[in-house]
Amino acid sequence: MPLDLRALVGFVLSFLCLTTHATQCPDWPPARALDEISALQKQIDLWDDSYHRDGRSLVADELYDQARLRLSEWQECFATGPSPEPLRTAGGTVAHPIAHTGLGKLQDSHAVDTWLKGRNDVWIQPKVDGVAVTLVYRKGLLVQAISRGDGVTGQDWTTPARLIAGIPQQLSQPLDLVVQGELYWRVTDHVQAQSGSLNARGTVAGLMARKALSAEHAGQIGLFVWDWPQGPASLPARVAALDELGFSSTAPYSQPIKTFADAERWRDHWYHSPLPFASDGIVMRQEQRPPAERWQAKAPYWIVAWKYPFAQALAEVRRVDFKIGRTGRITPVLELTPLRLDDRQIKRVSVSSLQRWEAMDIRPGDQVAISLAGLTIPRLDGVVLRSTERTELNVPLATDFHPLSCWQPTPGCESQFLARLAWLGGSQGLALPHVGPGTWEKLFETGHLNGLLDWLTLDAQELANIDGFGERSSARLFNSFNVARQRPFARWLKALGMPPTGQARLGASWQELAQRNTGQWQAETGIGPERAAQLSAFFRDPQVLALSETLRVAGIDGF
Repeated sequence: MPLDLRALVGFVLSFLCLTTHATQCPDWPPARALDEISALQKQIDLWDDSYHRDGRSLVADELYDQARLRLSEWQECFATGPSPEPLRTAGGTVAHPIAHTGLGKLQDSHAVDTWLKGRNDVWIQPKVDGVAVTLVYRKGLLVQAISRGDGVTGQDWTTPARLIAGIPQQLSQPLDLVVQGELYWRVTDHVQAQSGSLNARGTVAGLMARKALSAEHAGQIGLFVWDWPQGPASLPARVAALDELGFSSTAPYSQPIKTFADAERWRDHWYHSPLPFASDGIVMRQEQRPPAERWQAKAPYWIVAWKYPFAQALAEVRRVDFKIGRTGRITPVLELTPLRLDDRQIKRVSVSSLQRWEAMDIRPGDQVAISLAGLTIPRLDGVVLRSTERTELNVPLATDFHPLSCWQPTPGCESQFLARLAWLGGSQGLALPHVGPGTWEKLFETGHLNGLLDWLTLDAQELANIDGFGERSSARLFNSFNVARQRPFARWLKALGMPPTGQARLGASWQELAQRNTGQWQAETGIGPERAAQLSAFFRDPQVLALSETLRVAGIDGF
């Protein structure tokens, strides 16, 4: 809540010994390690400079945090020294009357429990996702608004602040005071667990950095006051007094806690409850704190944050595989260094298409952003950082693969061949019981499948002698293969990969279908020119004709 995510990462890193397992260091020679660390540092510097100078957030906050942590891990692995101060370019021309402290972030429940032990009078609040501001009042009138900057100095935001209705321009009492708070983008019944942060922080930062703020935009900005440095000693008294002075009440969002269970309960509650602002975690603050005059622009001991589960994770690409489907479609799949996202372990993610992979040019060592689609399926969101070394890959040519390629597992065809078998035995094809992709892979690896229908000739003794098949499983597999012989003609056509025929008449004879030309196929109900050409090509393909002959010899009905 109080301070932006770029604030003083040192405190975060001090908790690593409590919150993370030992980092597995990359297997890099020294020269490459320096290159990779330098590249990540430059990327983070670019993000920092854009955010602090221009009010533009070029990366999601949680990806920024993870990138910072990764940089620190690499620096520790290769003993290169700490990063430059992230706020070194953030300062402005106006000094803060009271320094903005940093905000340390605890990484997991163990660190939270450790921090809470031995502390009394601790309060919890949602960590409002916005931009920090200092408001200065003299005799009850707003005289200055200052951006957080580097915590010591910031930019003068007084002009746009006078347009924001959520900022009191005159207090109910003629007091001199300084408050620190968060300017946030107003949302209605926002549930963080469902909708995420919606770039709320970046939106407000960008608007405040403009020279002019429209009335419409000003009306969408709210204020959450999270501290009155020179106010009453007790937090409830501060909240009540600020409420009386005209600031929006934070009482519903300020709750006392005593145990880790209390903290966990409120964190879960605010994560799943409708709120008027986006939030990216919770803040815990102990009521007792030093005098405001002693505050410094660094993370203090009396206040910490515990972020919500990541909606996006930073993942390292270990390998790029190119999966070729039954119809010849090429799908690149990224093998990742295993990570956890919303309590799920993620090891791989699809790039969706060869064209998308070519546009993104993802190589081993790259850092990519991963999220969950529908809360279950890993999704590739983009490349965050490219490795300095671009590994050469054996990329299949799209022109080599199509619906009539790879009927045998010749070099380069293994993936499509196995995909054909998975389709043949699956629910779309023959629906063979106890036969899945793993079955076909085992038969292929042991040299028993050099053609799509070789399994038809395997007897019970041969199956029993294959490594990995016990007596019971081999007998069950033999029975499944016998079931295939009883499947009807139409089912065999689909299993072989015949293009969809819609409402077309198929009859009961392969010979009759193989004699149809493109015009005859197009004359069938629901068959257009393109589909007619596909069907004609299928029934005339030499490899398909060879398969039909194999099935005829095997006595399969219709062939």
